[in-house]
Amino acid sequence: MPPGFTPPDLEEAARQSLQAYLSRDFGTAVAFFSPDAVWDGSLLGGAVFEGRAAIREMFEDWIGAYEEMAQEVEELRALGSGVTFGVVGQRARPAGSKGWLGFRYAAVAMWKDGLVVRQTIYPEADIDEARIAAEQLAKERG
Repeated sequence: MPPGFTPPDLEEAARQSLQAYLSRDFGTAVAFFSPDAVWDGSLLGGAVFEGRAAIREMFEDWIGAYEEMAQEVEELRALGSGVTFGVVGQRARPAGSKGWLGFRYAAVAMWKDGLVVRQTIYPEADIDEARIAAEQLAKERG
């Protein structure tokens, strides 16, 4: 988390991290993750990234492939017990292209001491499953 900053709640922290990412302020974006955080994109067919440096590199590589990117947070909730759930729509224009690509995904994050310790990304087809998993995780951690 940026020095001297304490977000009012995890929902707000998640929004600020996402905004920093979209602004290509990757240092601030990953400051919301614990030093040994895990970002799991395996359900999308991607990789699992461990640690801030690896997560930052993944963010830079992903957004770097696009000249423009926009995301709309469709839903974002703090479920209690350090768990957040969000649904995001992303649109991006690849470098050198006039066309836009888009997809939706869900993110389930576990937080400890105001930092993400694990974030799992679910494809659009599994958004309902992600919501159920997040609610169950909040109960288990409660």
